Amino acid sequence: MDKNHVKKRKVIIRRCEAYDVAQMTIIIREAMDELGQTPRGKILIKPNVVTANKGYIHHSYTEPRMVEAMVKVLRESDTAAQITVGESGGIAIPTRMFFTDSGYYDMGKRLGVPVVDFNEEETREVGLSRAKWHKTMDVAKSLYEADYKIWMPKLKFHIVAEITNALKLNVGILTHKERFLYHDDRLNEKIVDLLEIGYPDLIVTDAVIIGKGFESSPYPVDLGAVIIANDPIAVDMVAARILNYQPEEVRHLVEASRRGYGSLDFADIEVTGDISIEALAQKTRGIESPFQDLRKLETPVKFYEGVNRKTGNICYGGCICSIKGVLGTAEKKYPGTLAAAKKGAIVMGYYQGDVIHPGETVALIGDCTDVEGRLEAGKIVRFKGCPATVKDLMMFLLHHFKIKSPAYDFINIVNLGYYSVVKLLMQATIPFRKNARMNK
Repeated sequence: MDKNHVKKRKVIIRRCEAYDVAQMTIIIREAMDELGQTPRGKILIKPNVVTANKGYIHHSYTEPRMVEAMVKVLRESDTAAQITVGESGGIAIPTRMFFTDSGYYDMGKRLGVPVVDFNEEETREVGLSRAKWHKTMDVAKSLYEADYKIWMPKLKFHIVAEITNALKLNVGILTHKERFLYHDDRLNEKIVDLLEIGYPDLIVTDAVIIGKGFESSPYPVDLGAVIIANDPIAVDMVAARILNYQPEEVRHLVEASRRGYGSLDFADIEVTGDISIEALAQKTRGIESPFQDLRKLETPVKFYEGVNRKTGNICYGGCICSIKGVLGTAEKKYPGTLAAAKKGAIVMGYYQGDVIHPGETVALIGDCTDVEGRLEAGKIVRFKGCPATVKDLMMFLLHHFKIKSPAYDFINIVNLGYYSVVKLLMQATIPFRKNARMNK
């Protein structure tokens, strides 16, 4: 059922200049009272923990102290039987690694709240009746058993989807096995497919510090707000305006509205609080968010964006997204490495023109990538995949342009190896853990 037909869609914007748990607890408690929200039963909190790294990635994830404030509010009620924090991190890297570096495991241990990786839980295949592409989905136990869902996104600019907030957060309910399905020129439609399973009861957005640039290793922008709402479309409309987009410019919002999840008319929602949309939008006005447009990067590497040969559409969510992510991560780890790169070119998709780079390296990214016109290069390298994986590009592409790769950082290698083994062991024991519960 379309939830906006049975409730007044409401968004509350509260000023919050710092991650003070006491202040955030008051803000969340008062907003929930205003919204008339009474969490019940098994409660799932889904934050954004797409990536984290103690050394150089600090603002990609929902601040754990905000989740701590949410837990404190929930524990004031006798209707909350069980609280779980769950996530499936990005780039197919073990989520445990990101939980550790972001401080989520420390928070969970301190509060006595389980912090789970959806990839390490048993799943149930669920059919999706309103979806265009994901006709089924493997839903993790914590999600399909939840009686009440609290989505806690981190507000950020997004390299291919304009913004990331409540709707985009749902990519993290997918296990790694399904995460990259339709992650191509169908990405915005894919995002809306997931809303059928990932429709939250409450949204609490971390907009104290937001992110610009590549959203998985962003640069911080102080915004000073918490946004609380009872409707994901409504809260993303407000988030879009705060980042100086009109809702009609955010493609997954348009798609969600077309499918009947709610109108994009501000007359149909109520916005309250102690700071206005315009006041926050003024803070983000004029911000240049790197990596949203490859042509604006300060680098001698040239980029040619082609189309998906099957659809004729720019494959913004596929190989273009992968390239942006790899370059964004490299630049965040090693500032200036893109400006110091070796001249060359990167082609993504079927490019209907000439690519002339005599004596230089030209990289063709993805299975469908080709050049319709004249291709001239000193060296041509090709990377397979649909899309080409971030892992392969990070390990084997960047050195062709003398761009430093975070993949070869020793600590990262050790941590990745360790957490990958733990993840495999946890997945292998899923049937035994399931049987143990059934035999209780």
